[in-house]
Amino acid sequence: MSPHTHPHRTERPFRRAFRTAASAVAALTLLLGWFTATGSAAYAQDSGASETIAGKAVEVRGGSVIYSNAGTRCTVGFNARSGATYYGLVSGRCAQGATNWYADATLNVFVGTTAGSSFPVSDYALIRYTTGTAVTFPGEVTLGGSGVQDITGAANPSVGQSLCHVGRTTGVRCGTVTAVNVAINYPEGVVTGLFSSNICSEPGDVGGPAFSGGTALGIIVASSGCSTFYQPVVEWLAVYGLSLY
Repeated sequence: MSPHTHPHRTERPFRRAFRTAASAVAALTLLLGWFTATGSAAYAQDSGASETIAGKAVEVRGGSVIYSNAGTRCTVGFNARSGATYYGLVSGRCAQGATNWYADATLNVFVGTTAGSSFPVSDYALIRYTTGTAVTFPGEVTLGGSGVQDITGAANPSVGQSLCHVGRTTGVRCGTVTAVNVAINYPEGVVTGLFSSNICSEPGDVGGPAFSGGTALGIIVASSGCSTFYQPVVEWLAVYGLSLY
């Protein structure tokens, strides 16, 4: 399938042509997108009245969309922390060129700045949340109309393991891990160490969190038919010294 992109609707247009670690060459459709957050329970980084968007208190959790000063928008995969400092995990490719991040498309509700990024080789970036507002950062991920899933830790995936992911387009879908140590060859270079599942995805799902119960596994980065590919979370957390909560 071909992604239908627009410069004001997606992070940036992706091209195709990838290969797996097993040297099988496939045409994988990269899915760009976001989905909005719902739910309630939240960690508040500051006391006082919450900022609002359309009259609602602002909560940024796994699955929320955030907007950058570079005109891009990315899905937060998971929230993490180091001590009293809190972060959002997003795609490194999506975050390229962006420094400041907001909870709204009009860039009025500031949530943080880019603290680190890797692409290619890996595909992850770190958004350091600001403590100067009453925006809240729950440690859970949204399940859309089905509520939320609390996330308390992370693990490396294993072949045959059950997992679910949440995409803006397709919502909650579940399946099993089909491969680990997969590589994708982008025009900018190779991203290695990915894993795949037999869950179908559609354009708009990229960035969505993948998890097994309350354990984070990765975020969606690409898809080919009913094979979806993910950036693992464990390496990401180790590089920055973070933990999920």
